[in-house]
Parts: sequence; C-alpha cells; structure tokens
Amino acid sequence: MTTLKERMDSLPPERRRKVEERARVLIAQEMSLQGVEPEVREPIYEFSHRDNEDKSAERQFDINKFRNLNAQTNQFDKQIDRLKQKGFKTDKIEATVNSALRNLSDPNPPPFIIYGEPQSGKTEMMICLTSKLLDEGHEFIVLLLNDSIDLLSQNLGRFQSSGLAPSPHNFSEILDPNHKIEGIKHVVFCKKNAKDLQKLIDKIDTLGKVIVIDDEADYATPNAKINQKHKTKINELIEKLLGARGMYIGVTATPARLDLNNTFGNVTAKWVEFRTHENYTGQDHFFPVDRNIQYQLNLLPEEGDAPSYIREALFSFLVANAFLNINEEKNNYSMLVHTSGKVDDHQKDKIEIEKTITALMDQDSPKYGAYVKDIWDKAKGRYPESNPDLLTDFVLRNISRHKLIVLNSKRDISVSGKDATDPKSLFTIVVGGNIVSRGVTLNNLLSMYFTRDVRHKIQQDTYIQRARMFGLRSDYLEHFELSIPRNLYNDWHRCFIYHKLSLDGARNGNPPIWITDKRVSAVAGSSIDRVNIYHTKRGELSFGLFTENLTDAIETSQDVNLEPHRKLQKIKRLLPETAFPEHLIRFIRNFSGPDDTGSDDIGRIAVYEPMEVSTFTPDPNRDDDIENISRSRGFWGQFDRDKDCSAIHHFKIFHYKNCRGKLFYKYDCDDIASLNFLWNVRGHG
Repeated sequence: MTTLKERMDSLPPERRRKVEERARVLIAQEMSLQGVEPEVREPIYEFSHRDNEDKSAERQFDINKFRNLNAQTNQFDKQIDRLKQKGFKTDKIEATVNSALRNLSDPNPPPFIIYGEPQSGKTEMMICLTSKLLDEGHEFIVLLLNDSIDLLSQNLGRFQSSGLAPSPHNFSEILDPNHKIEGIKHVVFCKKNAKDLQKLIDKIDTLGKVIVIDDEADYATPNAKINQKHKTKINELIEKLLGARGMYIGVTATPARLDLNNTFGNVTAKWVEFRTHENYTGQDHFFPVDRNIQYQLNLLPEEGDAPSYIREALFSFLVANAFLNINEEKNNYSMLVHTSGKVDDHQKDKIEIEKTITALMDQDSPKYGAYVKDIWDKAKGRYPESNPDLLTDFVLRNISRHKLIVLNSKRDISVSGKDATDPKSLFTIVVGGNIVSRGVTLNNLLSMYFTRDVRHKIQQDTYIQRARMFGLRSDYLEHFELSIPRNLYNDWHRCFIYHKLSLDGARNGNPPIWITDKRVSAVAGSSIDRVNIYHTKRGELSFGLFTENLTDAIETSQDVNLEPHRKLQKIKRLLPETAFPEHLIRFIRNFSGPDDTGSDDIGRIAVYEPMEVSTFTPDPNRDDDIENISRSRGFWGQFDRDKDCSAIHHFKIFHYKNCRGKLFYKYDCDDIASLNFLWNVRGHG
C-alpha cells in the first residue's frame, strides 16, 4: 500500500507545494476554531500522517463514552430560551420552579401546592418545572389532569411540542408488558379517572419514587368523604400512586379546598405562589377593591335572563368587535354566554342568538330595522368619537362571518373546542355552562354574559374558576364587557376579596384564614376536615400568643387619650407578626371606609378594655386550654356594641395573669353579620 509520504514525493514540485500550502491553511483554520495557535513547521505529509494515527486511536470503540449521556441535561435552560424567543418574560416561572425545587430538596419533602390566578400561564410553568425535574435526575413524572380527553390532548400536545426529552406520552402508551419502566426516564399524562389511574398503578407498582404534578388539584383529588372515615376513589388511587416514596405537587388557582381538606397532609408553609406576568388581567382588574372599573361593566337586574338582555349584550359585542377591527389590529373575537349548568337553558340561549343574527342578515325581517337602530345607538353610546354609521356598516357587512358554538359536554369540546378557544370566525359566540368553567382558555374573549341562579350560597373555588374573562386581555381591556346581575357581581366581588385576603396570609408565611358569610362559602362543606379545621364562633378570630410588650399593649388599649385607630396602630407596632398579622390590617382597609377622625389608614374600629381569663372555666368535654387562652366556645361572647355604634371592627386583648396575651378580633356589620373564619390547625407545618 502506498503511504502518504510516497504519494507526496511522487508529485511534481509545484503541485506538491500547492497541496502543502492548501493543507496548512485548512489545518490553521481548524486549529483556530479550537483555540490553538497553529505552528506547522514540518512537512505536511508527516503532520497528516501523525494526525491520522491520532484519529485512528480516537476511533477505537469505547462503550464508556456512551454511558450516562442523560445524567446531566440542561432542559430547563432550553425551555426558558424557548419562551424568551417567543417574547415571554420568564422571571415568574423561574422563581416558581426554583422555590418548588427547594421544597423537594428537603430530606422528607412534604406534599405542597403551587397556586396562581386562573389562566395565568400555569401550563408553561409546569412544562418548565418538568424540565427542571428531569435535569435533577427524576425518572418518572406523572401529570394528572381532569377527566377530559380533550383537555388531556390539549395539554399533552403543548408538552410534546415544547421539545421535552423524553417526549411526554399518554399513560396508555406505556401499558404494553414489553415496555420497560425501570431505569428509563418517563413523562406520563393520565386523567383523574379511576380506571386509568388503576391501570397506571398496576404498570408501575414496584417503581418506587414517583413525582406527581396534579393540574387543577382541587378538582376530584381532595377526599370528599373525610368526615366519614372513608376515601373517595380518586383520592385513594392518587395516594396509592404516590406510595411511600412519591412526591406530590398540586397546581391550582383555588387552594382552599386542599387546605381545608388536609389533602395528603399538604403543608401551607411550603406553598409556592406562581405570580402573574405584567400583561395578565385578573381579579385586580375585574374585581378591584376600590371599584375603579376599567372595562365595560353592564349590571343587569336580578331577572337578568330576559331575551332582551342577552340581545343587548350581543349587539355591544358586535360593536366593540367592529371598532377594534377598524381601528386596531384585525382579529377574530369571541363572546361567552355563560348562563347555567342546564343544557335546556343553553339551547334557549342559542335559539335567541340565532334568531337575532338571522334577522340582521335578512333585510326583509320585521326585526331588521329595530335591531339595526339598536346597534347604531350602541355604537354611538360606546364610541361617541367614532362614526356610528361606519361601525354599524361593518357589523352588517360582516355578520355572515359568525359562528355559534354550544359547549355542553366533552363531546362538544372535542368537535368545536379549538374554534371556541381560538376563534376562527370574526364573530364567534360560545354558549356553555359548567363545561367551560374550568380548564378551557378562551383566547380573544371580548365579552362575557354571565347569569346564574344565585338563590343559594356561591362557593369561592367554583366561582373563581368561572372567571373566564381572566387572562391576556390587557391590549383591549377597556373594550371588554361583562354583563352580569348586580347582586351576583357583588357576591362575586366579595368572593374574590375574601380569596385575596386569605392568600395574603399564606404569602406572609401564616396559615391562610378562609372567610365566609351568609352568601359566600369557601368550599363544599363535605370536603372540610372537621377534626383539624377551626371555625370561629360568631365571627371571633384570634391570633398567636405573645409575651413581649404585653404590659405596654394592655396599657395602650386602656389609654382614653388615644383615638381608636391610633391605639390599634400602636398595638400593631408592639406585637409580633404572629400575634397581629399584616393581612388583618389589609382586611380592615378593604372592608371599611374612613372613620370619624377622617383617617383612611384604618377604618371604623373599636378597641376594648383588656380582660384577664384565669377565672374562666374550661369545658371538660373540650380541648380547652385557659392558660394558653384557647377555649372552644371562644372568650368574647356577647360584647357591648353600643360602646361605638359606628364601629364594624372590634379588638380586645385577653391575657392570662399578665404572663401571656392574645389579640381577639370580631367583624360585625349589618350587611355581613354572618362573617366567619376557618383555618387549618394542622396543615401549616
């Protein structure tokens, strides 16, 4: 065989010189890319010959080069880069994922919750969390979703298109007996369905350490039979899936049910808040504490289901849609008609809308003139600086570009869900009830017509999830319209205020205190763990024991020269956060106006004479502890409200022999006389 040297020697001198020169240039370029300073002084064929020998050695097979390739990955960084390239700010996601990982780094990590507002981007956060868990070496991650094939397909598709490795799979894809589980990383999706969960458990029964990320964790997962000493099937199966070594992360917008149910013993001190991004519109926009409304709020009478009301809401949607398409970026927008959970009611809504749109497309209709006049008047009223003729003309020329979608069932979502969530028609109207109350994101939603039967209490977790108007609405918020009966809006507003105040406690490291009244309940009563949930008696609320500054606090409450709000401010400065939490001050500010002194720092309050409790008799049938100022019947009992008839916030220090004290609070107002508080005495770590 001819060697490289022999071949080079056989070349004519000029040809040999050119070959060597070209080789030197190529080698210099390659070495420069590798950061090596090229110094080729020897004949090129000798260098190449030795280089070939080195490469030959490199090409010897070594299996160790191909082991543990997936031990260390940077999938989380890739996911963050993917979102940044799409224009997303990722700081909130990164903070949430890092906090979750700190929880999981504990020697015995407790179950915990990640909570954030509805439609605030939790799916992208869960993709990033999953990628980080894979980077950390976790091998089997289960994503639990509601029992809906469409929602599973929607979320599974988003996970798969993100580029995660391994590619996420539906649980059914790994059930084959030949599919190996041990030693191979998996990301598996499963519905919260008893048959599906059991099949998954049978497949991975001996696997050991599993991480469960439970989307919409407050739905189906809590044990609704907790007070019957039994477990609901889904709760039992998820616990079985976790086994002795599994780790549980619940993700939800409404964590109250998980807390009050003590689901899997989750610890509120370990909860992680997924904060919203700057373009998100949520409760602060649609239910502002100060009632400073920045969108179109159309308050209906209590009989708000009259056909004329839904027709007026439809005309308003058509006009706003026309304005945006003429003056802003052209888009297809949708309107949600969310009236009840009854299929028959949805059919009535559909018929009324169809009749109205048909009349607008038929100039010979007896209703045509009246309806066009209504649209023209609506255009003139909503956009006085625009030409109502122009807006009305746009509506009538384009009304045929409409689509009416009824979502009553999972089948409806499967057939028309994409057109509902991403409108393909200029005027898209979605009619539905409970099926759109959770998990369905409606992009480009411009109007919501919301009426419900409000004769009974509304449940906070249910109604928070029904706020389908939350999400990416900031670009057109001033054009968004919510049509809703006045009393229902007031109940809904109070529901969100209660929710916000409860979570304020969790944000400050305190166990959340869930607020209820005669119109608003925190969660379904069957899910509340009655053994470990303390329920205030007649609105009486107390906080942590304190010993420091006890004498000063007592003297301050007795000081007749101080105005009530000044007394309370001074007491707040004297006591630790555990004895007088900041979120109570926030509650007072939100539920009262300025007091008689003109101060709007703290509203209408009364501070009462302190009371010594050593003479109180404990109930032998209760866990009363008078020395630590704990009594099942409470301490305040009937108090003299006439002392300050204008006050609605009442404070009193109870103390035991000047050794320790506890601050008690009562909210007493004619409009919400039944206000009460619930909190978990076990689940705060």
